[in-house]
This record gives sequence, structure tokens and C-alpha cells, in this order.
Amino acid sequence: MDVTVGTFNLNNLFSRFNFRAEISAIQPTEPGGGLTASYVFEDPEQVRIRTYKGKLVKGKEAGDQKLIAERISRMDLDVLAVQEVEDIDTLRFFAAQQLGGSYPHLSLIEGNDPRLIDLALLSKFPLGPVTSWQHAVHPELPDKRVFSRDLLEVEVLDPRDPSRRLFTLFNNHLKSQFVEPGEDPEAGKAAADTRRRQQTETIARILAERSRSDGRFVVVGDMNDTPDAPTLAALVDSADLDVTDGLDHPVETREPKPDTPPPPPSGAWTHRFKEAGRPAKYELFDQIWLGPQLAPRQKGAFIDRRTRHGGDGSDHDPAWVVLEF
Repeated sequence: MDVTVGTFNLNNLFSRFNFRAEISAIQPTEPGGGLTASYVFEDPEQVRIRTYKGKLVKGKEAGDQKLIAERISRMDLDVLAVQEVEDIDTLRFFAAQQLGGSYPHLSLIEGNDPRLIDLALLSKFPLGPVTSWQHAVHPELPDKRVFSRDLLEVEVLDPRDPSRRLFTLFNNHLKSQFVEPGEDPEAGKAAADTRRRQQTETIARILAERSRSDGRFVVVGDMNDTPDAPTLAALVDSADLDVTDGLDHPVETREPKPDTPPPPPSGAWTHRFKEAGRPAKYELFDQIWLGPQLAPRQKGAFIDRRTRHGGDGSDHDPAWVVLEF
């Protein structure tokens, strides 16, 4: 049995609803009914607007939702880890309306991010226990949660025998490289790199404790750094974990758009970043790391290449591997 496992940053999959309100009673409507009643919320305690840093949190544009849904449908993966989803209701609505209910097993736990972006899983296979590590801390900051979002651990079960665990998936979205306007660029980068290192070290510790010594695990997600970055060394270079880069030699679904400089010939990139007046940077931020019992099962690796530089509904390209069980 071939099993496809992937990762995709959906780039702010927020719902179209941006407020919550309390209504004490339904207003009477005209005879015959209809959507004619209107409500005025003069008491600020009755309504809550979704904002982040003083700006309204807006739903993802319908056209962009359609684009990412088309990409997900084309890949037709068995298990897809996603990042930047607002909440479980948004995920359920998206899966039902945009993906036609093709993913009956969904999982999302609200995490730490103040921007409301969470980690989630869409699966055609049954799921077992789900664990959130959002309360984990690092020894250097024992009083502060280390994960910007979460580390979401999900057991994926064998559809042929749902009492049997197929593998355990760890979904990630590490600290961004973005430095806030007005912040010292070097200090901001150093702080972000330190946080990402602490997050990776915590992931490695949790994996060592939770992998049950059988190596049937996969670590996926938006790592916000390259596989050879020092910030990811605790995971990548761990002799105890012995992980393998599942995207070392990926196949691209289409030729990348021409650019200056051109994209890496290896095809091992999922994120393009272009600052004004500077050349574009192509980096493999979205990664798949296979435990020692899954690496020998790998049959292939793929990246769904975008059709335009800005991205097709997301500034990340999804990636996946094929495993044989």
C-alpha cells in the first residue's frame, strides 16, 4: 500500500466571519419572513471584532481559497499537514465546501499564535490520539512557552486495521524570520534565530521521548529555515533520532517560472522571497523528515510548483512523499 504524506502552508486561511456578537432576542420580521431584521450593537460588550495589532482580521479571499483547494485536490494526498488555519470551524467549512468532503478526518487544536494561525491535519486515514505541545518550555526560558504556534502530534492509523498505528506525525510552524518594522534588523534576526533553535531543540527532546524507539515518525511543516541552518541542527544532525530528509531530491510537478537569479536546479525549494531591489531567494522552508523506520519505505518526493511568482493562493509550495507499507 502506497501512502502519501505532505505539508502545505495555506497562508492565512481565515474564515469570512470577522466578529462575534451576542443577541438577546430575535427581532420580529415583516409578514412572510425573510432576512429583513437588522441589529445595532451599541454596547461594546455585545460584540467582539477580530483584530491583530489594530487591524481587522479578514477572511481569505474566495479566489485564493479556490486556488489552494485546487492544488490540494490535484495532489490527492492521504495525509496532509497544514499551517496557518484560523480554527476548526474554518477548516471544516473549507474541507466540506472546497474539497468536497474528501478528507473526513480533521484535527486542529488552538495554539499560541496571537494572529490566530494554527496547525491542523487533513486525513483520509483514521486518526488516533492527538497531542498538543503548546505548553512546552525550553530550559533557557522555563517560564515562557517555547512554541510560537504549537507542535501538533497525531497518530495516523492503518485504514486496513484501524487498531494499528501506521506512523506518528509531528506538525510544525517554527518562528518566522520576519523582523517587525522599526526593530533593529540584526537584533531581530538574532532573537528569531534563537527562538527557532530553542523550538527545534524542544522538538528533538520530545521526539526522543515519544518515538517509542521504533522510528515510525515523520516531522513535517513550515520550519522557516533551510535544512542546513544551525537553528535546525538539533533535529537534523541528531544521531539518536537519525532522521532523513524526505525532500532531498524532489520531482517538480511543473517547470518553475523563469527568474533572476534562476531557481535552484535541484528543485528543493518551497518558498520564494523577493525584497525590493534585491534578487529573489529560493529556500526549502517546508520540510519532511522521516524517522529511521520510515526512510527505507520512501518511494518518491514531490513539490507542487506554483504557476506565478506570487504563488497560487499561498506563498508556499506544498510538498509530499510517497511511502510504501
